[in-house]
Amino acid sequence: MKNVSKALTRTQALVIVAALVIVAVVGVGVFTVFLPSTPSTAKISEVRVGLVEPLSGAYAVFGNEAKMAAELIVEEINSKGGIASLGGAKIRLFVEDSKSTADGARLAAEKLVNVDGVNVLIGAFISAHTLTMLDVTEPKKVVVMADALVDYLTARGFKYIVRLPPKASVHGATSVDFAVAVFQQAGAKIQRPVIVHFDGLFGEVTADGIYTRLRDLGIRPVDRIKYPTDITDMSPIIERIRQANPDIVFVVPYYADSVLFAKAVKSLGLKVQFIAGAGGTGLSDPDSIKAAGDATELMTNTYSYDPFLPTEYNKQLVQRFQSKYGKLPTEAAGIIFYTLWTLKEALELSGKMFPDKPLDGDNLMKALFELDLRSGPAAETYPSGRIKLGPSGDNIYAQAVVLQVQGGKPVLVYPFEKAQTKPLFPRP
Repeated sequence: MKNVSKALTRTQALVIVAALVIVAVVGVGVFTVFLPSTPSTAKISEVRVGLVEPLSGAYAVFGNEAKMAAELIVEEINSKGGIASLGGAKIRLFVEDSKSTADGARLAAEKLVNVDGVNVLIGAFISAHTLTMLDVTEPKKVVVMADALVDYLTARGFKYIVRLPPKASVHGATSVDFAVAVFQQAGAKIQRPVIVHFDGLFGEVTADGIYTRLRDLGIRPVDRIKYPTDITDMSPIIERIRQANPDIVFVVPYYADSVLFAKAVKSLGLKVQFIAGAGGTGLSDPDSIKAAGDATELMTNTYSYDPFLPTEYNKQLVQRFQSKYGKLPTEAAGIIFYTLWTLKEALELSGKMFPDKPLDGDNLMKALFELDLRSGPAAETYPSGRIKLGPSGDNIYAQAVVLQVQGGKPVLVYPFEKAQTKPLFPRP
């Protein structure tokens, strides 16, 4: 009996010990389940934003304007308290020169990502250059906010890229819609269009947008002329246009070639009812007008930004930009304006949605896709007044506008409901 009693006692003791262990484990489990998550105590003092732009070389006129705009907006955001949801963290801007080459853009991205440790990268204005940056940023999950327009950038399955300005094909289609409406207002129809463009990707895609919209409207171009980006003599191009006898020329230039084209049109006396540019660079921006003189008079071009947008914030911003830099902001600056303000809104939202890792690439992308901006600085500097990303990462409310040179100055002429004045047609 004593042995049995001892056995029972040992068994009871083991049962009690096992029960205590189970209770302890369950208790820890219950405590873990119901304990609220604790946000990271690490203080975020700054958000590192990289900017890659062509600050030297063929496209420097646009890259330097973008840099001016970025410095202006970053200064304003920081002066107004930085990113509130991140404890007032300031944006620190890191600028690198792509030197107007694809290799330069890639090397700049490598430095910004691997040395400077940027959280977001903006750039690189030229689409082919932006593509080389994605080879660097995608593996590191660094978000790229592109200011380049070629459609394929957001159509190739990259996970960490978004773009707010209208795509190149949208610019092409907008130039056609505008020109068709101008002809209609004059009681005429486009019958003999010619498309002229440089041979780079941007030129090809924008020209494709022009061709596609003309085709959809039942209008057949009489010629499509392609020239090398580094062209130095436009006279053969002008002569071929003359031989086609068009009633309108749709042209897709960059900066240097836009000035060369305009001067050649004037000096060689090309007579055509209308010249409509597409693509957001050259012809009717202040720098082109200054470089080409009155050769750009009455030429038009599409832009991703409307410097004459009559919102209170945009009017103040344009005035500040002009006071500081002595020029009207157009394409390159405008894209940076609304891109940086959209980033600011995304950072605020990410700080609230993901307090532990607000700067993580996946989290920041989720925040960007959650935004639907209809007010505030980003919306007030965007042509359509609304920013909401679609599945591809492009703004589903993207809109391009048209500026025309009148009296040596650019004026907004399209969309008609927002225009400062009527477009002048035909060319004398």
